[in-house]
Amino acid sequence: MRHIVFLTGAGMSEESGLQTFRGAGGLWEGHPVEEVATPKAWASNPERVMRFYNERRRALIDTKPHDGHKAIAEMESISGIRVSIITQNVDDLHERAGSSNVLHLHGELRWARSTGPSETLHKISGWELKTSACCPEGFPLRPHVVWFGEEVPAMSIAWDIMATADQVVVVGTSLRVYPAAGLLDGVPAHAKILVIDPHADELPVWQATKWKVSASQGCRKYFNHLIDREVSSGREQGAR
Repeated sequence: MRHIVFLTGAGMSEESGLQTFRGAGGLWEGHPVEEVATPKAWASNPERVMRFYNERRRALIDTKPHDGHKAIAEMESISGIRVSIITQNVDDLHERAGSSNVLHLHGELRWARSTGPSETLHKISGWELKTSACCPEGFPLRPHVVWFGEEVPAMSIAWDIMATADQVVVVGTSLRVYPAAGLLDGVPAHAKILVIDPHADELPVWQATKWKVSASQGCRKYFNHLIDREVSSGREQGAR
């Protein structure tokens, strides 16, 4: 079975209308995003940090997956293909489009994590998480998001996924944010790399096919390519 791995970033979600703070000058309410996305920020001003994530969550609830998300989900139905998604995004648009195999490197916006030793996860109902919210053990809940300066626990799983890829499709990521950008170093020698991005020529990937199109256009084009390939394969088998 052919294994296709999608590596997606902020550009994938931007087309659905979600704001990318790097593209907006890295500011929120006049503050650098780093001031609301670090352990230090949480320790010094948890109310501001929580408000930042509450507002992002509220925006997410009103956001819908675009055709690119849907095209990737539809690929799971193609015979002989296994689809995995490694995303740097904390939204759930891939899942809402129907994808079933999604690894979130940087956490998930719709979940909270206990600050206690168990680090249990708790689904957030609605968009608001209050600073007074605690887990059943009595420890405060924090956003289940990997902040600047924190380790990325899912990286080891991501490396394992990349190691079995036959094709890697990069969508909407600058490939300049580490450690996620380093995942391409783990792609097998036989695997092909496709970059889908309006600025594909500017991305630091040399041995790759590059489509200078939007995420929705590129993913739908790639889906159609896979369908055409499946049809051609079926014709060849029928002619034997």
